[in-house]
Amino acid sequence: MLGWLRSLRSGPQIPDAAWQATLDRYPFLSDLPPSDAVRLRELSTLFLRDKRFHGAKGFEITDEVVLAIAAQAVLPVLHLKGGLDWYDDFVGIVVHADEMVARRRVIDPTQVVHEYDEVIAGEAMENGPVTLSWKAVLDSSNTTGTGYNVVIHEFAHKIDMRDGAVDGCPPLPAGFAGAPTANAARAAWLAVLKPAYDDFREKTIMADRFGAEPPWLDDYGAVNIGEFFAVACEAYFVNRERFGAEFAALLVLFDEFFRPRRR
Repeated sequence: MLGWLRSLRSGPQIPDAAWQATLDRYPFLSDLPPSDAVRLRELSTLFLRDKRFHGAKGFEITDEVVLAIAAQAVLPVLHLKGGLDWYDDFVGIVVHADEMVARRRVIDPTQVVHEYDEVIAGEAMENGPVTLSWKAVLDSSNTTGTGYNVVIHEFAHKIDMRDGAVDGCPPLPAGFAGAPTANAARAAWLAVLKPAYDDFREKTIMADRFGAEPPWLDDYGAVNIGEFFAVACEAYFVNRERFGAEFAALLVLFDEFFRPRRR
């Protein structure tokens, strides 16, 4: 097991049976068009060649683990210019068997320091590793209906972080969506994303406080606009049809970024 992975630099490819098992487990991968499926496997091979997996607290890294994470991680960059360059700020991927407890420290507007523990399924560090719960990765094979996917969530954060801020807006070039400058492209992006976030947050508050119908998508997206972007990316990639029905304007925006038209 994993012998093929250690030899990737010298040419071997992902074993057919192991790759097919990965596609079969995650329906949003097996439903890709043939050309996308070919590119997914190519980028997954390169991803596995360049990244290093570490099992936390004795967790065993197996073929199933690395292939599941690689295939889902490369899905967001499948059509982005630069491809895996979007992930070149880190090498390590740390996998825990289950959820983790992260110690947080925040300073509120009155400069009072608050420390607390947060249970998390994953975390992406700027210029650092990605940490994932294997249980949560496996859960993503059964949560297409809710739009949940921890791998895509954390790697969407990596894409968002490319300009140094987790603010829901990845770096955009001049010309994006017809904008003449990069600043205009950012403004155009936020003109669509922020109203969607504000509406989602309002619905989440109404559901939590007054028992209103909860919105589709994980309510963690209401924490801030950066988390909303990551949660929205999860749904965009794993349940495009429902995402488009719920967030029509975001579907157009995300298509422009993640599936740019060839000019």
